[in-house]
Amino acid sequence: MSAGNIKVLIVDDHTVVRKGLKSLLAAKKYGIDVIGEASNGDEAVLQAEQLEPDVILMDLVMPGKSGIEAIREIKGKQPKARILVLTSYAEQDKVIEAIQAGAYGFLLKDTSPDDLVQTIHSVYADKLTLPQELTEMLFSQQPGKTVRPSALDPLTGRERDVLGCIAEGMSNKQVAQQLSISTTTVRSHVSSLLRKLNLENRTQLALFARENRLE
Repeated sequence: MSAGNIKVLIVDDHTVVRKGLKSLLAAKKYGIDVIGEASNGDEAVLQAEQLEPDVILMDLVMPGKSGIEAIREIKGKQPKARILVLTSYAEQDKVIEAIQAGAYGFLLKDTSPDDLVQTIHSVYADKLTLPQELTEMLFSQQPGKTVRPSALDPLTGRERDVLGCIAEGMSNKQVAQQLSISTTTVRSHVSSLLRKLNLENRTQLALFARENRLE
């Protein structure tokens, strides 16, 4: 294991898939260390708690506890966990449910190695990583979450600044640097935004920010 590398946990019920991903990500140029593997949701929850990976690659369809159930349980215990869904099937309902549960991104297993690595690094940087068409699909499925301009009225100027940065895909650290404030202050503003906009987690806030870019 190399210092500074991104620590990744791979969760998939197919041994060949896990071994293939581990072999792929082992290239030194990627800056990634696979620190563990899990073959089902129960193992994923246990490994996530014991190993504290930086990023979790999560399959959705597995025997026993599903990937979605595992995401919910992991996020319940570790709210800052970064989870990237990697699945063979882009089933609309399951993908939406996974993102709402707190996953940071979504990729199909036939994605290119470079795209996979880039997405892992983006998720590690706290950036929501979703195809634009999936973002649109998520909001079309959540009409109650579509925000009218009046919903932005209670936001302070600084909260609008933070929301604008989130819309650009910035992490909390990047927002802090951009606005010359501390990361603690950024987290405080994010909590306030979630409360005021009636959203459940940072993933939903990032989706909201994308769909409601501020002038």
